[in-house]
Amino acid sequence: MEIDAALQHWRQGDLALDERWFIHAGDSAVALTDASAGAAEEGLQALISETEGLAVVTQTCDIVRTCTDRPFVEVAPLVRLNEATLLDVQRGRRPALATMPAMVSKGLAVDLDRIMTVEKSLVAKWQRTPGCSSDAEIRSFAQALARKRERFAFPDDFNAFAKKLQSRLIGKHEKETDEGRALRALREIRVQAAPDWNATFVTLFFWFIRDAASPFFEGKNWAELLDGWLALVPAGGRFTVVAGQVATLADLTGEDYVGSDPLDLDHLSA
Repeated sequence: MEIDAALQHWRQGDLALDERWFIHAGDSAVALTDASAGAAEEGLQALISETEGLAVVTQTCDIVRTCTDRPFVEVAPLVRLNEATLLDVQRGRRPALATMPAMVSKGLAVDLDRIMTVEKSLVAKWQRTPGCSSDAEIRSFAQALARKRERFAFPDDFNAFAKKLQSRLIGKHEKETDEGRALRALREIRVQAAPDWNATFVTLFFWFIRDAASPFFEGKNWAELLDGWLALVPAGGRFTVVAGQVATLADLTGEDYVGSDPLDLDHLSA
């Protein structure tokens, strides 16, 4: 079939830059978006928003299967971001967004909060722009999609406990200071709870994982910065011991990594 033949070239992460639209359902009577606020009628209706393009998020194995077995493809809209937010997305700190090198050069990211289902007959007519150029990029994008659905639900008391640290990281991240440069050199922050998050008394260990490729900055050393960050999360309540380390991925064991949970700038709810 002609549709199946056209879809054989599509892959997860591919872009349709000419398709600058997105459809979702809404009600203008209780408008939550610009699209619903601008709707002429009240009640359930399909609302169209302008976007910067679309990205395919369906797994490649399902894209290339025959359209009689798998007639649908899921896509998400592209959004334009400022440089600082785009950097956070690249480092996995904004799990509601994902990006890849082909989009970063254009200042774009994928809005994973909005997913639209389209039939393959539409996709077969689109102009395809490859999104990933290597296995590493394919793997990174797939991990970003998984992270959106697999975000760890931290206990409420931890959310309150870590609020000062979160505020500090956000407030200092873009500053032209030693701390700001250090924060931009971190690839991720993870926290490990022992014996587990539901225990009566919990020991917390924060991993501040720096990018090994980033040059070391002048000024305050990592130990002094670490002390300042940990001072914002002093032991208290269930969290009887709090410690941490600045490390590279090579410094962590596999057990350390899979036994810890990633923090991000979106994770602490109000």
